Amino acid sequence: MSILRRRNVTDSSNSPNSEPNIEKEDDKKKQYKSPRRERYSSKKWSCWDSCCWFIGFICSMWWFLLFLYNAMPASFPQYVTEAITGPLPDPPGVKLRKEGWTVNHPVVLVPGIVTGGLELWEGRQCAEGLLGKRLWGGSFGELYKRPLCWLEHMSLDNETGLDPPGIRVRPVSGLVAADYFAAGYFVWAVLIANLAQIGYEEKSMYMAAYDWRLSFQNTEVRDQTLTRIKSNIELMVATNGGKKVVVVPHSMGVLYFLHFMKWVEAPAPMGGGGGSDWCAKHIKAVMNIGAPFLGVPKSVSLHFSIEVRDIAMARAFAPGFLDKDVLGLQTFQHLMRMFRTWDATLSMIPKGGDTIWGGLDWSPEGGSFNCSAKKLKNNSTHNTGQNANSNLGDMKGVNYGRLISFGKDVAEAHSSKIKRVDFKDVEKGDKLANSSNCDVWIEYHEMGNGDIKAVTDYKVYTAGSILDLLHFVAPKLMARGAAHFSYGIADNLDDPKYAHYKYWSNPLETKLPNAPDMEIYSMYGVGIPTERAYVYKLTTAPDCYIPFQIDTSVMGDSEESCLKDGVFSVDGDETIPTLSAGFMCAKGWRGKTRFNPSGIRTYIREYNHAPPANLLEGRGTQSGGHVDILGNFALIEDIIRVAAGATGEDLGGDRVYSDIFKWSERINLQL
Repeated sequence: MSILRRRNVTDSSNSPNSEPNIEKEDDKKKQYKSPRRERYSSKKWSCWDSCCWFIGFICSMWWFLLFLYNAMPASFPQYVTEAITGPLPDPPGVKLRKEGWTVNHPVVLVPGIVTGGLELWEGRQCAEGLLGKRLWGGSFGELYKRPLCWLEHMSLDNETGLDPPGIRVRPVSGLVAADYFAAGYFVWAVLIANLAQIGYEEKSMYMAAYDWRLSFQNTEVRDQTLTRIKSNIELMVATNGGKKVVVVPHSMGVLYFLHFMKWVEAPAPMGGGGGSDWCAKHIKAVMNIGAPFLGVPKSVSLHFSIEVRDIAMARAFAPGFLDKDVLGLQTFQHLMRMFRTWDATLSMIPKGGDTIWGGLDWSPEGGSFNCSAKKLKNNSTHNTGQNANSNLGDMKGVNYGRLISFGKDVAEAHSSKIKRVDFKDVEKGDKLANSSNCDVWIEYHEMGNGDIKAVTDYKVYTAGSILDLLHFVAPKLMARGAAHFSYGIADNLDDPKYAHYKYWSNPLETKLPNAPDMEIYSMYGVGIPTERAYVYKLTTAPDCYIPFQIDTSVMGDSEESCLKDGVFSVDGDETIPTLSAGFMCAKGWRGKTRFNPSGIRTYIREYNHAPPANLLEGRGTQSGGHVDILGNFALIEDIIRVAAGATGEDLGGDRVYSDIFKWSERINLQL
């Protein structure tokens, strides 16, 4: 009976009329969730999920595009480009080979700052596994994997300017030292490929690589680099039928080779002992590209606040992010500490003072560049005269001589209305202004609050007072630099003191070699707004910080203004102002002068910037940019012609788009 009773109960629970029981069963099912389902349903979408999905999407797309790039025929990009833009012109090497030009004079390439690769030969424990691998150039993988270790190994000793104990970083050798800066970003590769088209190879081409962090003389002290360059040039001349070399330096490499030409003829032990006719016997021409002969204003801002326009913009866009301790890095402080150990950077501080760069109320350039002018997509013609720019807008009153001004009102006011307090008489305070929680010690942390205020109270700095400013805020850096570089104008070049190597890279304090048959070219881009002067402000961060910053909120009063984001711009190649690149060949060395006693012929070859017509052109073949100009077809053609035997007269002499001759005449320099 009990069994029947249980069965009836069960049957009744399953009968259609038992709705309450069915609802209870449904509720139980709803309430029951598997542990796995409960775990996933309770998880909310977070910001980290979005970031991970975004990074995964970008990486997937990158690898997919990379696969397509490697899978497609090599001629496909050219086919697409020609389908859009029409037939492409022959590269210079192919064009000149068809015209019958062939290999003649050996070519020596001298890279500039930061473009040459550096590799590790001894390091700390954190650099395990990196022996013989690149720390600078290539993929920069170690920068991302172990940034503090990378910074430590890329820095030099703050006292000696040489290797720190237990670390040896050396320049990469061969043409691969500076053919590409990073994957896909060419430096010398395009020029090398075009030279190869007319028959050049490694026995007739030489990359004079050096450690661009060291002072020029210290490259000889540590690595005997100058001796190696001398030996290689002598070998190339001897093995190429006695034909002299054509030297092609770029950027800071121009100053380095200027130093070399004095070193090689100077007697040992300070010099190479080659004798006063060494250059005349071994060098046909020096074709300087993007030459910072008289320095670069960017060098001032980098030493003062580790900023240029782009960095200042990024700093303003994310205020405090780069200054603070992000993921264990006080980014700007680390960069400043490393940068200030690279003595070679001091070679590019403006030379010649107010005589060259202008004073409080004048500058050679005046207001003769229109920063708002639109650039054409190509250059089919060139101008052999001087080009006066029009539509100057509100730039006629600009005074570029004020390299640093604290405030827009100071930058624009007449000097008689500016009240200045001399900072040089201020004694360094004993109270540290901003040293709390400082893991990275830079010289600003040795300044008191009164010292920092004294810098801003001086209001405005010209090229003549910039050196005093840097000596005040970074005395150790400048004391080390003063032993290797000089920035003045020589009164008497026959004075024995100018036999010292610290004067050899300053064209205003040294003579060119006695080589009347040699040619010197200055080849550079024009038509790109280039940093010339800065408007600064005082920052007041509570923690370890750099107290001065470019004031990116300062703008000009019209669209034509060359004052944008706290930076005054002038004509140049985006890095080197035209004045610095062109003055020596336009006036300082033109004809027989005290700086050029043998009358070496000088030529100016300007390349008016034209951006690429579309993305398929990459960085373009008519660029005037400081590095991109190394892919400029017109410049490459000029170099190949001279290497194959042509002279400056064969090229057509000067080619000038800017007002460099007019600006040079405004400079009152004894010749």
